[in-house]
Amino acid sequence: MRRWESISLRTKITGVTVLILTFGILIVGTGTMMILRPQLEAGVDKSVQAFAIDPTPALRPGTNLNNLTRDDVINAPRNNYVAVLDGKGDLVYNNYFYAQEASVPLIAPGFTTEYVQNLGTQTFRLQQENSSVEWSAIFKPIATRDSSESQATLVIAKSLADIDETMVHYISIFSGFGITVVILGAVLTRILVTSAFEPLHQVEATADAIAAGDFNQRVPSSEENTEVGRLVRALNTMLRHIDSALNDRAKTINQMRRFVGDASHELRTPLVSVRGYAELYRMGAFQKPEDVTQAMDRIEKEAIRMGTLVEDLLALARLDETKPLEKLPVDLVPLAKDAALDAMAQQPAREVRVLVSDTVVGDAEPSSGNTLTRSAETEKSGTTQPSTGSIAFATATIARLRQMRMRKSSLADTQPLSKVPQNQTDNTASEHANPAAKTTPTQPVQAVIRGDENKIRQVMTNLIGNAIRFTDDNSPLEIVISVNQVEKTATFEIVDHGEGIPEQIREKIFQRFWRADTSRTRETGGSGLGLAIVSSIVAAHNGTVSAHETPGGGATFRVTLPLDTETVQQSGEKTPEKPQLKSTP
Repeated sequence: MRRWESISLRTKITGVTVLILTFGILIVGTGTMMILRPQLEAGVDKSVQAFAIDPTPALRPGTNLNNLTRDDVINAPRNNYVAVLDGKGDLVYNNYFYAQEASVPLIAPGFTTEYVQNLGTQTFRLQQENSSVEWSAIFKPIATRDSSESQATLVIAKSLADIDETMVHYISIFSGFGITVVILGAVLTRILVTSAFEPLHQVEATADAIAAGDFNQRVPSSEENTEVGRLVRALNTMLRHIDSALNDRAKTINQMRRFVGDASHELRTPLVSVRGYAELYRMGAFQKPEDVTQAMDRIEKEAIRMGTLVEDLLALARLDETKPLEKLPVDLVPLAKDAALDAMAQQPAREVRVLVSDTVVGDAEPSSGNTLTRSAETEKSGTTQPSTGSIAFATATIARLRQMRMRKSSLADTQPLSKVPQNQTDNTASEHANPAAKTTPTQPVQAVIRGDENKIRQVMTNLIGNAIRFTDDNSPLEIVISVNQVEKTATFEIVDHGEGIPEQIREKIFQRFWRADTSRTRETGGSGLGLAIVSSIVAAHNGTVSAHETPGGGATFRVTLPLDTETVQQSGEKTPEKPQLKSTP
């Protein structure tokens, strides 16, 4: 078994093919011989049986069968054996009288006249003495003049030596052709197998090259309708996937290395600050109560920074566990209003609007709108640390292009709300969204999805924090809520009017640990986890998130989530029409 397994596949196929051809030829030759010889012998027997009816063709020409003489038998043609037996079955004379005994058939005793009279046209096989040659013979009772008895037996036999010679020639010719066919079959099989397995040599060479470290090698393509061609296609597909996986692994390792450096820097700075303040306190450097208060305040802020980074890492780790979320109906409009109020609480000078429209394929105008703004006259509060995940674009080119683009025209048609409690909103139609809209209330938009409310709030908070970080304090923000009734989706967009995002990096910003700025400064970027968290949360809700350019300049982050159609239908049937709310002066 081991020796068989050590033989190459080409040799195995060639050997098996030769063996099958040999067996086939032997079976065909043997079968042909087994059928051909009986047919030839039957022909001889038929010609001999004809002599039983009229033996004169085997005797001397002009023989009178009713007056048969010795000369008629002795002078008969030698192509047949002709003999006369007496009544007891003994040989009297034959046409081979002067020939040697070895060249004539032996007639066994017992063929008496009485026995022969009952034979009819039956043929017998007679064996030649000291030879394997057989004779086909018939026995016919006759009357002779030269015999002492009136009744005798005429024997006519035909040799089967010609049949034996024919079979020998057949075996010789068939064997020659058979051997030729076997040799040609072996050669052609070897050539065919070598040609068919040539791609396997290329596969082997490619595998050796890949094993040597050249992962860009591919197997040359072959006909895909063959087994080897399909194997080559499968191998190339596998190699592409492996190459892609290795590239992704290399990118992940590079990102991890960069992230480790970023995280180390981010954690080292607050740790050094905390340790420094602790050592100063231990050494008694803080003599005044206000100095101690200031040091404790700095320690607390640095601890908050470290806690934020750790919480982001923990959030990503939990999302990677792919545990099923507890999904409940969530209305995006209240969440957008809360997010807008939170943003205005951070920066009172910034105007934040919530625009709600029912976007249906074929509709050109939104159906309703809600607006939340904070008056620019409100006293500007101190700046706060933005949410993790802000995008840094502190490259030299972008820095030169950074300019404040105030859009007074886009905000002129919206009446700001000053001194409005957080639980009161403007429910009038947004002229910014639809200048021709009437104040008549319409059916409220049902932007209800099924998901985790806290996770959706986190998505909005991260995206708004990103927009706040990279726009000026008085640059407006819009949160646009839309519903597509045809595609059964709800979309919210965070629209800013800052510098925007270069097109070449819009897909990279959602990668983990990716930062456009590698300087690790807190002013130009965070740890690179915020948008990765956004992408993971949206993916867990079977949605999509993408970055686009805001018309006129700026960045728009669009999040699309599937609608909770069951809740929307029930709400549409049971929700009464809301009364009109007037704007607060």
